[in-house]
Amino acid sequence: MTDLTLPKSSQSGARGGIAALLAMLWRDKVALVSALVLLVIVICALIGPTLLGDLATDQNLRGRNSPPFDLERGWAFVLGGDSLGRPMLARLVVAARSTMMVAAGAVACALLIGAALGLVAGYLGKGVSQVIMRLADVIMSFPSLLIAVVVLYVLGPSVPNMILVLAITRIPIYLRTTRAEVLEVRERMFVQAAVVMGARPGRIILRHILPVVAPTLVTIATLDFAFVMLAESALSFLGIGIQPPDITWGLMVSQGRPYLTSAWWLAFWPGLMIVITTLSLNLLSNWMRIALDPAQRWRLEARSTTNG
Repeated sequence: MTDLTLPKSSQSGARGGIAALLAMLWRDKVALVSALVLLVIVICALIGPTLLGDLATDQNLRGRNSPPFDLERGWAFVLGGDSLGRPMLARLVVAARSTMMVAAGAVACALLIGAALGLVAGYLGKGVSQVIMRLADVIMSFPSLLIAVVVLYVLGPSVPNMILVLAITRIPIYLRTTRAEVLEVRERMFVQAAVVMGARPGRIILRHILPVVAPTLVTIATLDFAFVMLAESALSFLGIGIQPPDITWGLMVSQGRPYLTSAWWLAFWPGLMIVITTLSLNLLSNWMRIALDPAQRWRLEARSTTNG
């Protein structure tokens, strides 16, 4: 009977925790707007290119650098046309998929590898920890831009190579953060009790330490997503990132740079999308930092009580 009751209670507790987070998000209007903006961008990146078809690549030289808000050429040209007569709106949607794919892939790889190495370095002996930390020091000793230039020059600019080089430069952040958290968590009573009960190190790490460290890593990943997206945009802007026919927001800014005086919208719209996405990620990560921390969550609850 007990075996049947515990899973139900844990599931109801998880649902209650998610409901509480959603309630706090609903009461915090700034974080709510940021989450909705990111949700719209993600949906557009996932299904937008499929719905648009070849609209983003169809050239119409008669519509070269057509100004925005000119609906004579159709709804697709509401944001204007680029130097080859392609609609900016469609290209922004298609570029969103590539930008999000690179940023999400780099953050996911860096998070998984860095967290795994950090858990091992924080829980196991000093010998293993020293080897892993020296590896992180070696990666951090090289400038991120230099690593990106060398790797992309050797392997060639592409989406997988871009994900690889950005993930390598971000691994030490997750590694150091995870190790610092594990060094503190492993001294708590529930971890010591698991050791006394004879639990294996792998079980202790996955069942007792990782759930405590995970909220911090999720918050860092949300903030790091914005940084990686900016780094990808910078590399594409410099010409060593994603290359045509693939398209990203950073590459669109680079392609619109020669037309800043005659067709400002070519660089303005993708730059605006980068700013909006980065700002939304920063605001949401700031909310998550407080909401996922039981010691600071009372701030959001007190704020919502005062507003109510």
